[in-house]
Amino acid sequence: MASSKSGERKTQILQMLAEMLEHPKGERITTAALAARLQVSEAALYRHFASKAQMFEGLIEFIENSVFGLFNVISESEASGLIQARKAILMLLTFAERNKGMTRVLIGDALVSEDERLQGRMNQFLDRIEASLRQCLRNALAANELPATDDIHARASLILHFVLGRWHRYAKSGWKRSPSEHLDVQIQIMLS
Repeated sequence: MASSKSGERKTQILQMLAEMLEHPKGERITTAALAARLQVSEAALYRHFASKAQMFEGLIEFIENSVFGLFNVISESEASGLIQARKAILMLLTFAERNKGMTRVLIGDALVSEDERLQGRMNQFLDRIEASLRQCLRNALAANELPATDDIHARASLILHFVLGRWHRYAKSGWKRSPSEHLDVQIQIMLS
């Protein structure tokens, strides 16, 4: 029973941290501020997480599990590599739109004054996204959906940078500029 409550409390802490990250111009997120928002002591936070970096690792783990779980669903449900790529782009942008606080982690904003290993982990995450996009494009190449001369490495990099740019603009606009604005036309350009 205690581990169930402990798991619930950990989830509450991570949800509040993500909620606090939705305010990019708000106060710096400290464990004291987080504890105050949760109406618990800082010591209560440290019963669940050894450090603030560990809390951010919890958010990153949630992001990784969510995104790569969805990549797997897309690759298993779609035979067409181009449709896989299209759905992957839409999924990445929709994830950011639905998880504003996580978007600040995705773009590194929330990690600026935190342990540098967190940014390293996010860099690895982005490398994995690019590798997943390359796989979609390899599938498209194998099915003759793209010309045999297509440079899938360059195309996957372009797509990743497009997504990163959309995430940045969304966060920097104070969540006003939707990452999926004009998306159909732009995906058509990237995948044609």
